Parts: sequence; structure tokens; C-alpha cells
Amino acid sequence: MKIEIYSDSEEMGRRAAAIGAEVIRRAIAERGGANIIVATGASQFTVLGSLIKEPDIDWTKVTGFHLDEYLGLPISHPASFRGYLKERFVDHVPLAAFHYVDGEAEPEAEIGRLSELIRRFPIDVAFIGVGENAHIAFNDPPADFETEMPYLIVELDEACRRQQHGEGWFPTLEDVPKRAISMSVRQILKSSAIVCSVPDERKADAVRKAVEGPVTRDAPASILQQHGNTTLVLDKAAASQLVRQN
Repeated sequence: MKIEIYSDSEEMGRRAAAIGAEVIRRAIAERGGANIIVATGASQFTVLGSLIKEPDIDWTKVTGFHLDEYLGLPISHPASFRGYLKERFVDHVPLAAFHYVDGEAEPEAEIGRLSELIRRFPIDVAFIGVGENAHIAFNDPPADFETEMPYLIVELDEACRRQQHGEGWFPTLEDVPKRAISMSVRQILKSSAIVCSVPDERKADAVRKAVEGPVTRDAPASILQQHGNTTLVLDKAAASQLVRQN
């Protein structure tokens, strides 16, 4: 795992976008197309804002996949990740295709549809974040490190739900859904490159566990230590608990 630390979240986001953009350009040059995963949440605001401005990317040759979505939440809800991605990314670039996770569909059928699709599109780069509980996607602790299913139904733990409320996505904790469809840990790890962006001091403990702790289901992001091409892009606040910061 490579670690890069920047002064603030704006610089962090620009750098994360630049790293991923280079992977996309290379894939298009070498194979005629690129497949990507994009994440949502507050940590990805500057990443996606910078990615859509990256030069010399033929987006018509890029296919995108969505990490996760709440079960039962309509796209019109302010916290919908489909709505987030449409507004901040998909509507800004002429993608070949973008495959949303539809939280309003019948869950097992949606998992089957997405799993069949992503098996046909090997991922070149995954843009992801880390939650306050060290989750990746919605794989809360103790995360399933074994399943080969590309997507699965997950139960959201209280720490995850409190983060969603605390970031202002829902008016009360009770309004935060308790279940979601998430890309699995092993599917994320199949990406040729992973760009993981983490801003904010409130995620410093999760970053420390991911980087300096043991690989454990209780800190799902720690599994990134076993991926051969992950870049963890942090701002100084998120890196504040790391023993080594270079």
C-alpha cells in the first residue's frame, strides 16, 4: 500500500483523481476501453469534482460501476447514492455506460443482475473511501472477507448509520436505513488499481487501523494491505494518528 498525505481535502481530491485518471488513460490506450468503480459520500466530493475535469480522457470508452446503495431508498431522496453519482459524475461525462445499484429493485434479482454484469468488465481502477468504522463500501465490521459474490445484502452497523446521520444525509438516526446492497470486499480487491481517499480527523483512527493494524474483519479497510496496487490518499487530519507519515 502506497500512502500519500496532502495538506487539505482539496489537494487530496485532486491527487486521487489524477492517479485514477492516469490508469483510465492507460487502459484506453492499451485495450480500447476502461472499467471503473466510483464511490460516494463526503470523502468523494473533491475526487469526483476533479475527475470530471481531468483532460484527455475519452469517456465514451469508459464503463462505470456503483459501489453500494441503501435498500428501499428512492433516487429522489437526498441521501440516495444513485442521485449523488448522477448529479456529481454521470451527468458530467459521456460514459459508455454506468451501472447503478438500484436499491428499489427486488434485492436478490438486483444482486444477480449486477454480479453478472461486473464479471464481464474487469475493473481497471476503483475509487473508494473508508468509513469511520473502517468499512469499505458498506462492508461494516466484521466484514465478509471470503465471499466471491460480487454484490451482497449487508446489515449496517450503528457506527455506520451514525456517520450517515452525522454527515447530514438523514434528519435523524432512525431515518437511516438498516440494510443496503454493497459490492463485496473480494470484488473490490479484484480491481487492478485502487485509489482510496480519506479526509478528516474523524477518520484518523480508521486510517491507523487500516495501515498499521493487523488485517482483520473488524477493520475491513485493513484488507487493502494485501492488495498490490493500492494508493491511500489522505489529508493531514486523516493521517494524524499514523506513526509513520512519509
